[in-house]
Amino acid sequence: MYAVIETGGKQYRVAEGDRVDVELIHAEELDLRPVMLVDGEQVLATPEQLSGARVQARVVGEAKGPKIRGFTYKAKVNERRRWGHRQHYSTIEITSISKG
Repeated sequence: MYAVIETGGKQYRVAEGDRVDVELIHAEELDLRPVMLVDGEQVLATPEQLSGARVQARVVGEAKGPKIRGFTYKAKVNERRRWGHRQHYSTIEITSISKG
């Protein structure tokens, strides 16, 4: 059985025991609502079918994404700007998936 969950504006395909890096979350335990749930041949995708479905997860750590460096330049006006960004993520482990 696997589910598609949505968190941080992104969707992830998860199964029980999976570890996934998601947008930074300040919590210990999570109770997520799945967007889609697949159990063998049975696919649950409508809001009525998913009304009782839950995906439970726990935060196991934090991670950092790759460093992104940028540089902007405009000719003839002596305008230069260097910038950088490094995204922070929470690593979650899926503990259970239930159809409800």
